[in-house]
Amino acid sequence: MNPDPRLATLPGFIRANDDTALHYRDWGSGAPLVFLSGWTLNADMWAYQSVPLAHEGFRCVAYDRRGHGRSSDPGRGYDYDTLADDLEAVLDALDLSGVTLVGHSFASGEIVRYLSRHGARRVAGIVLLSPASTPYLLRTGDNPNGLDASLFEASLDEMLISFPDWIERRAQAYFEPGTSRAVIQWTIDMMLRASFCAAVQLNRIQTSTDFRRELARIDVPALVLHGDSDASAPLELTGRPTAERLARASLKVYEGGTHGMYLNQAARVNADIAAFVRLCRA
Repeated sequence: MNPDPRLATLPGFIRANDDTALHYRDWGSGAPLVFLSGWTLNADMWAYQSVPLAHEGFRCVAYDRRGHGRSSDPGRGYDYDTLADDLEAVLDALDLSGVTLVGHSFASGEIVRYLSRHGARRVAGIVLLSPASTPYLLRTGDNPNGLDASLFEASLDEMLISFPDWIERRAQAYFEPGTSRAVIQWTIDMMLRASFCAAVQLNRIQTSTDFRRELARIDVPALVLHGDSDASAPLELTGRPTAERLARASLKVYEGGTHGMYLNQAARVNADIAAFVRLCRA
């Protein structure tokens, strides 16, 4: 589907380089935070960060990745280079600098590629919440702790048969025990709003992209927040080695934390983000 160019001229939309319309929210004023969503999620997931942090004096910008939420679905550009360029389009359109980039899950790779491709001139620091793309997920000769390619292939085959069922089988483990069905359904609905074309292509690049060298070149302050009960992105596969490869990173491990810490442990996540930003700007 070709993007409707009229969207990019409406309030709340930014035009990417290929005229894809990116929907964004811009709440509050002060030190800017730009939130990048997890795979198949959108800006709605950040409500429980954006509202309280805007109240605390931060400017909270969150946008829907192409093919997600209210952004248009051009059927192309589902690769890390284009997604990094989309982020640059958002920062440029809003004339943002001194930004803290906050990325959940898949977005860890987006942020790393952005810094590799566009540099850190706009960026004061990065927060990686439950990173799921970095450093490198695939088992290879020089990455023995990765996962076998057959596991990713089987998961993708399952998605291609029925994405709703794929989500349902993993929904309970995504959040902490006792999370209400209403919250789980809210997340499922959000994921199913994403373009299936985007979901499939981004799944492929997430499981096959090696960010190890790029991580080693990043020289901005970084905070990695990760739960020790994350079934979607195990701490020892993603969060800990990501922090170890970043020159200026600190890692905070949440006991009992799962992939949905942005909701289950929102107050703690928000406090850690706020403290990190203030430290970076001190």
